[in-house]
Formats: sequence, structure tokens, C-alpha cells
Amino acid sequence: MNFNIGIADLIRVSPMIVLFLASLIPITIKVLRGNREQSSEATLFQGLGGLAAAAILQMTVYMAVSDSPNPMVFSNALVIDGVSFWVGIIALIASAISLILMHDNPATNGEQFSELVFLTLSSALGMLILVAAADLLVLFIGLETMSLALYLMIAMSHEQKLSKEAAFKYFILGSFASALFLYGVSFLFGTVGSTYIPEIIQHTGQLISSNRLFLIGIVLVILGFCFKVSIAPFHAWTPDVYQGAPTPHAALMATAVKAVSFAAFLRIITTKSLVGSENLFTILQWLAVLTMILGNVAAIIQNNFKRMLAYSSIAHSGYILVGIITVGVSERTSFGASGVIFYLVGYSLMTLGAFAIVSLFEKDENSKIQIDDLAGYAKRHPVMAFCLTIFLLSLAGVPPTIGFFGKFYLFTSAIGEGLIWLALWGVLNSVISAYYYLRPIVVMYMKEGDIEDAGSIMNPTRVAILVSAVFVVLLGIFSGPIYSIVEKALS
Repeated sequence: MNFNIGIADLIRVSPMIVLFLASLIPITIKVLRGNREQSSEATLFQGLGGLAAAAILQMTVYMAVSDSPNPMVFSNALVIDGVSFWVGIIALIASAISLILMHDNPATNGEQFSELVFLTLSSALGMLILVAAADLLVLFIGLETMSLALYLMIAMSHEQKLSKEAAFKYFILGSFASALFLYGVSFLFGTVGSTYIPEIIQHTGQLISSNRLFLIGIVLVILGFCFKVSIAPFHAWTPDVYQGAPTPHAALMATAVKAVSFAAFLRIITTKSLVGSENLFTILQWLAVLTMILGNVAAIIQNNFKRMLAYSSIAHSGYILVGIITVGVSERTSFGASGVIFYLVGYSLMTLGAFAIVSLFEKDENSKIQIDDLAGYAKRHPVMAFCLTIFLLSLAGVPPTIGFFGKFYLFTSAIGEGLIWLALWGVLNSVISAYYYLRPIVVMYMKEGDIEDAGSIMNPTRVAILVSAVFVVLLGIFSGPIYSIVEKALS
């Protein structure tokens, strides 16, 4: 195998190179200033500049490579395709919004803000590697680059108790998931003789039903991803970690981390192992149903706003898993994959917006926001209350928001592959979820209270919330053309 690296390879991974170099700027300046922080605005600008440059290069490289007969990079270890482009852009936008939240949140803006920007950009670098990986070992490198940065970010919170507990739980369970994944990779390498996903795909048809070691390898790899994306019963860490982590980090984990992990999951499932193993196919379907039910039912009894959003995130993992299963059994991979990617776009926008509202309420690092605390918010801050209403209605799947059309495309593709019962469970759970999504809206508009958020009249977080709310509605109204663009990119 030829391992020569050419200029073309470096150009195609230029978004990753730029992101790495940009991550070094804030901490280098801090070192040169004798370990004194520069202004947080300057550090934020440097971080956002690095993410913007990476996003522009990501689009430029994809447009240049999209018609190329060979979109592979570094001896086929990375691939530049529709999945890596769309999910990479989601990750970069979510990282940028999370950085804005970090700048305005009291638990994250302080003496170590430069280090936080460095870790956020490093995590985003891992995400870009993860979504582009066509080799399981490269995929693992991306996974760990992303995860290790997140462990440190959560532990660096100014809050001294819950954040440390959250970081420790996330580290232990994340390491366990990574160990499962690596163990599975070792079985796959032992049976196929390669860690390249395209080569594994070629051998899946003949090995999945005849070779137990290959089946065990696939199962362990899938279980590793089930931990990462909070599929029940591997979800238990999610509410504790989301509640204990600073809200900007929880927003990043609930959106960018989930999106890139599902994108990598998507590449694994294209091996068509579900077609060759009826038992694996059945188990994954029941895990999707269990995840949807558990996430929605548990969310109903929560009063802490962040824990409610955490269980909501688990339920949405169940919805997305329906799309993943559809891809696993479909003859046309793009048919189900476009529904998954489109859903991830909408889910990321509305979840980021909801967490941004929570971040606004936090006056110090020890703030705990209960749903009942929202009483009177619509009267005091009608615009922000209306934005939160849009996010919650979109999460519930109410038209004309993008949340409705995301579920529509996801469940339609499932029905198209004969997974009618799975789609019905999805619709039923969407109805159940309306109860806890409507509860904060009722509290805001129907109850009297004197809540005040901590933000200034028009700080960056408010701007991010307004922009997200506008796009949640606009992308819903124009969902048809946008879905067609996504489907074309994946075909």
C-alpha cells in the first residue's frame, strides 16, 4: 500500500490543519503575556475566526472534490463526501455557538478562557477527523481527540462539585465505550485483515452469518457507539453529565458530539451487517423503541430544565437510530442517510437554542434552573420567551418548524423500507413528548413570576438565540429544497 502524502492530500485536509493552528493562537498569546489572559473578546474572536476559516475551507474542498472520481485522502484513510461535509459543518457551527455561550456564561469565562478555546477547537478537530474517517483506527483517533478535550473542558468549570463528578463519570464511561469499540475493531481486523471500512463492507456479506468472531466485532463496535450517542440501556451517564457540566459544554455534547458520533455510526452501519444478522437487526430495533420510550417518559417527571433537555436528547437518539436502521437495510444508502443528516441539522439548531436560553438564566456557576423558575418570563422578556417556544415546539415536532419535517423525512424513509411499526413507535413517542415540551411554555405564559435572566440587553448569546430561532422556522418552511440538496450530496 502506498503511503506517500502529496500536496493534494494536505489541501483536502486543510480545514483540520487550520483548526489545529487556530487552536494554538490563544494559548500561545497567553504564554507570551506571562500567563496573563488577554481580553475574553479577543480570545473569542480568535476562536470564532478559526472555526469560520475551517468552515469556509470545508465548503471549498467539498465543492472541488465532489465531482472527483477519488474523494479519498491519505491512502484512503479519510473520505471527503456529503456526510463528512454536512456533519462537519454542523459540528463547526455548534462549536461556534458553544464558544459564544462560554464567553457569556459565568461557569466558563475566567482565567482559563484561552485554554477553553484551545480545547473547544481541539475537540472540533477530532470531530472533523471522526466524520471523515474511512478507517476504524483513524476513526478511533478522531473519537479520542474529541472526547479527551471534552473531559478536560467539563472538569475546568468554576463550579466545584457537580462539574467534577460529571467529568469523572463521562471519562470513566467514555473510556469504557472506547475500550468496547477497540476490542470490536481487533475482532474485525482478525477476521478481515484490514481496518478499512470499504474492505470490511466487501467481506460483511459472507462473514456476518458464518463467522462468529466477525459478528462479535461488529456488535462491539456498534455498542461502543450506542454509549456515545446515549442509546438505552447505555444512556445512564447522560442526565448526570449534562446537568453537572457547564451549560455551553452540555450544548456542545448534545449537538455536535451526537451529530458526528451518529455520522460515524452511519459509516459502520453501511456494512449491511443488519441484512446478514436477523438477531442484530431485531435487537437494534428494540433498542430504538426502548430509547424513545425511556427518554420521553423520564423527561416528563423532571423539574430541572437541563435534566429535561438531557432526557429529551436521549429520546431524539432513539428517533435518529430509526434512520440509522433504515440505512442498514436499505438498498439505496442515500435514501435513509439524507433523512438522518437533515434531522441532525434541525435537531442541532433547536437544541443549541434551548441550551442557550438556559445559559442566559445562569447568574453564577452554581445556578440550577428549574422549569417552575420560568414563571413570568414571557411578560418580562417576550422575545426570548417566544424563541424558547419555537425551540420547544420544534423539538416536539410541530409544523411548520424543521423539527416536524425532520421527523417526517426520517419516519417516511423507515416506512419506505417496511419498518412501519418502528415509525409508529416514533410518532407515538412524539405525541408523548408534547407534554413535557409544552410544560415550560405554559409556565412562561400562564404563571406569574419575577424571573430575570443574567444577560445584557443584546449580548452575543441573545443574538445566537435569535438567529437559531429564525433558522428553525425558515429551514422548516423551505425544507423541501434543502432536503433535496442533502439527498443529492449523499447520492
